[in-house]
Amino acid sequence: MNDKQNIDNPLTLTLGHEQLVIRRRYEVLSIVNDFFIAIWFLAGSIIFLYPSLEKVAAWLFIIGSVQFLIRPTIRLMAHLHLQRVPDSRWQQ
Repeated sequence: MNDKQNIDNPLTLTLGHEQLVIRRRYEVLSIVNDFFIAIWFLAGSIIFLYPSLEKVAAWLFIIGSVQFLIRPTIRLMAHLHLQRVPDSRWQQ
Protein backbone atom coordinates (compact mmCIF):
# COMPACT_ATOMS: atom_id res chain seq x y z
CA MET A 1 0.00 0.00 0.00
CA ASN A 2 1.52 3.35 -0.94
CA ASP A 3 1.55 6.46 1.33
CA LYS A 4 -1.41 8.11 -0.44
CA GLN A 5 -3.65 5.10 0.17
CA ASN A 6 -2.46 4.82 3.77
CA ILE A 7 -3.23 8.51 4.50
CA ASP A 8 -6.69 8.43 2.88
CA ASN A 9 -7.67 5.06 4.35
CA PRO A 10 -11.33 5.53 5.31
CA LEU A 11 -12.54 5.19 8.90
CA THR A 12 -15.61 2.95 9.13
CA LEU A 13 -17.92 3.06 12.16
CA THR A 14 -20.70 0.48 12.50
CA LEU A 15 -23.89 1.85 14.05
CA GLY A 16 -26.44 -0.98 14.34
CA HIS A 17 -27.24 -2.07 10.79
CA GLU A 18 -25.64 1.01 9.24
CA GLN A 19 -22.04 1.98 8.57
CA LEU A 20 -20.63 5.49 8.63
CA VAL A 21 -17.62 5.76 6.31
CA ILE A 22 -15.40 8.79 6.86
CA ARG A 23 -12.98 9.57 4.06
CA ARG A 24 -10.32 12.28 4.21
CA ARG A 25 -10.47 12.42 8.01
CA TYR A 26 -8.51 15.62 8.46
CA GLU A 27 -10.73 17.48 6.02
CA VAL A 28 -13.84 16.24 7.84
CA LEU A 29 -12.30 17.26 11.18
CA SER A 30 -11.57 20.72 9.77
CA ILE A 31 -15.17 21.10 8.52
CA VAL A 32 -16.59 20.04 11.92
CA ASN A 33 -14.25 22.54 13.60
CA ASP A 34 -15.50 25.30 11.25
CA PHE A 35 -19.12 24.50 12.18
CA PHE A 36 -18.29 24.83 15.88
CA ILE A 37 -16.50 28.15 15.25
CA ALA A 38 -19.63 29.44 13.50
CA ILE A 39 -21.88 28.23 16.31
CA TRP A 40 -19.75 29.88 19.05
CA PHE A 41 -19.57 33.20 17.23
CA LEU A 42 -23.26 33.23 16.27
CA ALA A 43 -24.35 32.32 19.80
CA GLY A 44 -21.92 34.88 21.25
CA SER A 45 -23.24 37.57 18.94
CA ILE A 46 -26.85 36.90 19.90
CA ILE A 47 -26.12 36.60 23.63
CA PHE A 48 -24.04 39.78 23.49
CA LEU A 49 -27.29 41.69 22.81
CA TYR A 50 -28.31 41.03 26.43
CA PRO A 51 -26.16 43.13 28.81
CA SER A 52 -26.60 40.68 31.70
CA LEU A 53 -25.04 37.88 29.60
CA GLU A 54 -22.05 39.78 28.18
CA LYS A 55 -19.58 37.66 30.16
CA VAL A 56 -20.99 34.44 28.65
CA ALA A 57 -20.82 36.00 25.18
CA ALA A 58 -17.20 36.99 25.72
CA TRP A 59 -16.35 33.39 26.71
CA LEU A 60 -18.03 32.07 23.56
CA PHE A 61 -15.89 34.47 21.49
CA ILE A 62 -12.77 33.23 23.33
CA ILE A 63 -13.72 29.59 22.63
CA GLY A 64 -14.27 30.43 18.96
CA SER A 65 -10.91 32.21 18.82
CA VAL A 66 -9.13 29.18 20.29
CA GLN A 67 -10.75 27.05 17.62
CA PHE A 68 -9.40 29.45 15.01
CA LEU A 69 -5.96 28.45 16.35
CA ILE A 70 -6.87 24.76 16.05
CA ARG A 71 -7.85 25.19 12.40
CA PRO A 72 -4.33 25.56 10.93
CA THR A 73 -3.11 22.79 13.25
CA ILE A 74 -5.59 20.38 11.66
CA ARG A 75 -4.53 21.46 8.18
CA LEU A 76 -0.86 21.00 9.07
CA MET A 77 -1.51 17.55 10.56
CA ALA A 78 -3.13 16.52 7.27
CA HIS A 79 0.19 17.15 5.51
CA LEU A 80 2.61 15.80 8.13
CA HIS A 81 2.62 12.14 9.10
CA LEU A 82 5.12 10.50 11.44
CA GLN A 83 5.99 6.95 10.45
CA ARG A 84 8.06 4.35 12.26
CA VAL A 85 11.21 3.31 10.41
CA PRO A 86 11.57 -0.49 10.19
CA ASP A 87 14.40 -1.90 12.34
CA SER A 88 16.17 -3.32 9.28
CA ARG A 89 16.97 0.20 8.00
CA TRP A 90 18.80 1.09 11.25
CA GLN A 91 20.96 -2.05 11.36
CA GLN A 92 22.97 -1.33 8.20
